[in-house]
Amino acid sequence: MIENKQIAIVGGGPGGLTLARLLQLAGAHVKVYERDASKASRVQGAIVDLHFDSGLKVIEKAGLMESFKANYIKGADRYRIFDKYGTIHLDEHNKADNGDFGDPYFRPEIDRGSLRNMLLDTLHPNTVVWDSQFVSMTQDGEGWILTFKNGTTAQADIVIGSDGARSKIRPYISDTKTLYCGVTIIQGDIDNPAEACPEIYELVANGNLVVLADGKSITVQPRGDGGLTFYAAAKYPEDWTIDASDKEEVYSFLTVFYEGWNEIFFTLFKACDKFTVRQLNYFPLDQTWEPHSNITIIGDAAHLMPPSGEGVNTAMLDALDLSEHLTNGNYGDIQTAIGAFENKMRARSAVLAQEALEGNEVMYGENALEALVGMLDQRESL
Repeated sequence: MIENKQIAIVGGGPGGLTLARLLQLAGAHVKVYERDASKASRVQGAIVDLHFDSGLKVIEKAGLMESFKANYIKGADRYRIFDKYGTIHLDEHNKADNGDFGDPYFRPEIDRGSLRNMLLDTLHPNTVVWDSQFVSMTQDGEGWILTFKNGTTAQADIVIGSDGARSKIRPYISDTKTLYCGVTIIQGDIDNPAEACPEIYELVANGNLVVLADGKSITVQPRGDGGLTFYAAAKYPEDWTIDASDKEEVYSFLTVFYEGWNEIFFTLFKACDKFTVRQLNYFPLDQTWEPHSNITIIGDAAHLMPPSGEGVNTAMLDALDLSEHLTNGNYGDIQTAIGAFENKMRARSAVLAQEALEGNEVMYGENALEALVGMLDQRESL
């Protein structure tokens, strides 16, 4: 069905790049339009864990397992869990390991930048068109003309939006708006933690550090470039806001908001190079739309949900499912194939989003610390 069709993927994150890889393996003509100026234009974020039945399954299907094994961060899936006083309640760094490849409960971590580069390196030359921030598109016969902020245009027979939570492709498919889940994250990035907050840096030890109390949390993860990313999260009113560009204002707010917590955690706030405020939204679990013959969406653009460890994994699984629906010969036309894919994707994401929402209530409830320790203890016993 897609022979001689030009496919445009808008967004060069893990989902979009995975889709490009899989479609190219099937012989499709693909371009990825990415707003970043180059692959080195920004840090991609902290580590992400891939799961046996989703992310790792897709890595295997894409023929990238050996490359993944060469790039993942061994031991980064370990956790240290603290209460607000700095007392440790679980320390997985004392364990030899958390399993290995082939174990359904093994969730190896990889730096987001390393994952992106690994996928980029498998694509045909010039597949990714950098500095291409999507602005709009118009129908062109049975296809589309895409317009970008830099003034360029492109033609495509099929457009696939993989452009995240604020997708500009999604409105061409659905006008359903997001809902607020009640939790807001203040994210902080620290470029040189070994000097700026050495005690925390040593506690993280290239793994995950989590502090839970009072309906609030602080989570710290390593970055592949040696930096740290932390997330200070809690329930806030939907209209709550703070000027993230004013580092002193954010620091002052956090020290008051986390009053009574061990001051070692405040060194994170002081060392922060850049704050970002993220309100956690989600699409309604019962959302639906009519399938199109030349456009669809995957990942957060299709089914944004609160963080639960499933985001990247689900986007990659979307990419696998869509590529198979378009190339397996089981459907009479592209619209039918897209419709079948979207039904499967929405059904899966509704279950995961419900679990994420329920998890949010637990993680910001009275017994969050005990719940997380119990969950990780259960993982260890499996």
